[in-house]
Amino acid sequence: QVQLVESGGGLVQAGDSLRLSCVASGRTFTYGMGWFRQVPGEEREFVAAVNWNGVNTYYADSVRGRFTVSKDNDKNTMSLQMNSLKPEDTAVYYCAARSPGDYSGSYQQEDYDYWGQGTQVTVSS
Repeated sequence: QVQLVESGGGLVQAGDSLRLSCVASGRTFTYGMGWFRQVPGEEREFVAAVNWNGVNTYYADSVRGRFTVSKDNDKNTMSLQMNSLKPEDTAVYYCAARSPGDYSGSYQQEDYDYWGQGTQVTVSS
């Protein structure tokens, strides 16, 4: 069983930066992880993902070049550095983890077995 806890959301202005963190419980950290976001009334969408050792990363076109995902296995933590934020980045951001042994990140939310509770990011214009 993996439990995920996100932190770092908040209210910022367009052009500002935020850093989201996701701390995972459990004895091992050998699985891919990802970030997704959801706006009320819309489908949850992929944002970024990382493989188990942090070497390979994946991004949605809308955030590539502005967001950076990273993974620190020593601290059981995945982070999302968000720069040059836009009002359209406003959403609840969710951390997700695959099952131990599923080493790669994925664009597909159905590939993830564990989810955090979400953290709100609001970007004002």
